[in-house]
Amino acid sequence: MTEHHNIKRINPRRAYEIMTNGVKRITLGLNSDYVAHEVSLHQTSNKPLRSPKKAEKRVLVIAHSERGTLDDHAKQCLAAAAILADAETAVVALVLGELQEDLSNAGVDEVLVMDTLDYQTFQPDIELAFVKNIITSLQPSRIFMPDNLIGDGDLGRRLIASQPEKLAATHVIEINNAHIANYQLGGNAIALASFPYIVLLAPDAADTSLPFSASALAIDPLTANQQMRHAQTPSYASLGMQTIDAAKIALEEADFIVSAGNGVSNVQTLQTLAAALDAAVGASRVAVDDGKFSRDKQIGATGKTVSASTYFAIGISGALQHLQGIKDCRHVIAINRDHSAAIVKRANLSLIGDAEEIMQALISAIAEAKITAITDVKLATQEAA
Repeated sequence: MTEHHNIKRINPRRAYEIMTNGVKRITLGLNSDYVAHEVSLHQTSNKPLRSPKKAEKRVLVIAHSERGTLDDHAKQCLAAAAILADAETAVVALVLGELQEDLSNAGVDEVLVMDTLDYQTFQPDIELAFVKNIITSLQPSRIFMPDNLIGDGDLGRRLIASQPEKLAATHVIEINNAHIANYQLGGNAIALASFPYIVLLAPDAADTSLPFSASALAIDPLTANQQMRHAQTPSYASLGMQTIDAAKIALEEADFIVSAGNGVSNVQTLQTLAAALDAAVGASRVAVDDGKFSRDKQIGATGKTVSASTYFAIGISGALQHLQGIKDCRHVIAINRDHSAAIVKRANLSLIGDAEEIMQALISAIAEAKITAITDVKLATQEAA
């Protein structure tokens, strides 16, 4: 019998790279600090660059941003446009609101940003006039928009109504170069139609995992500013969005949730942190069963399914049922003692350590940041006066 005691076994879970053929390659010399986003960057660099040979045509994707980023629905519209565009067609993203992310992996060739048209300000007439001016300037062959409730769906329908001679379709669930499809008769039937000029895409109608990247070149902002000058002044005033106490919002509708698990020993500290972040409070099944939280706070397969933009999981191990309840959350932040916990693997950002200590540190940091922000505003006001 041959002895193998002296042969060093390579850890199959150590850092790896994914090659162009999809094979995982374990590279000797990489240590445990090799972070996930480096692997992601490596994969991105392997994608071929989609570059129209000669942009004789353009498809325009219009979407509002939220906190400087586009949501998954908007990126699905970008992906649909990029997949359907041929070699002579450029994909142009018109972003209404601030943009603080790179859209090259979304298949965008050109980006035009108008940060003053934020979705939180009610200005439909100005938005419509601006968009129509951009359309006149760019002359796109197709227009894609997400059919949602944060302003794109309303703007899209206003655009359709302003151009009755153009073919359009809303809530499109299927699309290719030949036709589009949407539900009819309350979802009991599917209707097909030829590819229209304006497409309002339903959620999950396109896969955002593209096999290519694009240049995402910024269009001169002067173009946007010049078009804004032609926008009409509305006869109404926006009073802004009314804020609601996060504690009064149903978990299913909350945008920011701070959730506690069995690792949270002091519920008061967690509630203080949630209040500082203006977030709703949730809990795992174990924390609810222990009597720390009421049953209506339970998140998971046996509780509530949430879709928050940010989900803060504190002291939660990450049982399968809980992960099912947060599968639609956009960003997950975890605080846990165990770096191998399932919630850490699911999280976009993890803090390994004692939950109470980290929460107290966060509360202090948030308080200091708010004081600094108030001081800066006062100084700016004094200088302006």
